[in-house]
Amino acid sequence: MKNPSKPAAFVSSLLIFVLVFSYLTSTTAEHEEDEREFEYKEGSEKGPGHWGEIRKEWAPCKNGGMQSPIDLSSGRVKIIEKLGELKRSYKSCNATLHNRGHDISVQWIGDRAGSIQINGTDYFLKQGHWHSPSEHSINGRRYDLELHMVHETKDLKKLAVVGLLYKIGQPDAFLSKLMKKVVAMTDKKEYRRMGMINPAEIKMGGKKYYRYMGSLTIPPCTEGVIWTINKLIRTVSKEQVKLLREAVHDYAETNSRPVQQVNQREIHLYGPNP
Repeated sequence: MKNPSKPAAFVSSLLIFVLVFSYLTSTTAEHEEDEREFEYKEGSEKGPGHWGEIRKEWAPCKNGGMQSPIDLSSGRVKIIEKLGELKRSYKSCNATLHNRGHDISVQWIGDRAGSIQINGTDYFLKQGHWHSPSEHSINGRRYDLELHMVHETKDLKKLAVVGLLYKIGQPDAFLSKLMKKVVAMTDKKEYRRMGMINPAEIKMGGKKYYRYMGSLTIPPCTEGVIWTINKLIRTVSKEQVKLLREAVHDYAETNSRPVQQVNQREIHLYGPNP
C-alpha cells in the first residue's frame, strides 16, 4: 500500500518553496526600488520637482537660490576679457567606467589625473559623466549631450565643474574608446576597469567659456559650485547618444534636470583679446 503522507508532504514542501521564493523576489524588487532615490520624470514623486522633499539634506534642490543648470542667455551675459584662458593640467591615470543607474561616469583615482586652476586654486579632476539632452541651454536651446567634468580641491571643500555641450554630427573620439564597455554594462550597476586614461583626450577646442556660480545638478544639489561651460559646441554621433541612453536604467534615459532660475547671479563670458 502506498504511503498517503508522501503526496501531502510534497505539496507542503512545494508550498513552502513558493512562499519563500515569492518573499525573496518581492524583497529584491523593493530593494531595487529603494535604490532609485530620485528620477528625472516630471510629475513623478521622485522627479525633479520633489528632490528637495525626499531627504532633509536635499533641501537646496527646492530652496536654493543658486541652482544649476541655467539658460546661458545672451541678454544676461557680461563679457569679461580678464578671466584668462582655462588652465588645464591633465595626465594619464588609472580609471574605471561606472554605470551608476542614472548616468555613465568615468572615475579617476585620487588626484592623479591632474587639475584645473581657477583664481589661483587647484581643483583636481575626480570624474566625468554625461547627460542627455544637455542640462544647460544657450538662448533657450538644449543640445543633444552634455559632459560634466567634476573637480574638487584637496581639502574637499570646493567644487568646480567643466561642462561641454554636443550636437549630433561626427562621433566623439573620446566616447568611441568607451562604447564597447558601455554596451557591456547596459542596465547593470557595475564598474569596469579601463586602465590608463588621459583626460586631455577630451577635446574642448575654442577659447571662450561661460562662468557662473551654481550647484550640483543632482541631489543633494550642493551650492557654491564654480561652473565653466565651454562655448564651442562639439559633435557626437546619434549612435553614441543612443548607447549612453540605453545603458542606464529606464527611468534615466533622459537624465537632464530642468533649467533653474538665474535670480541675481552674474554670467560671465570670457572672450580673448583680438
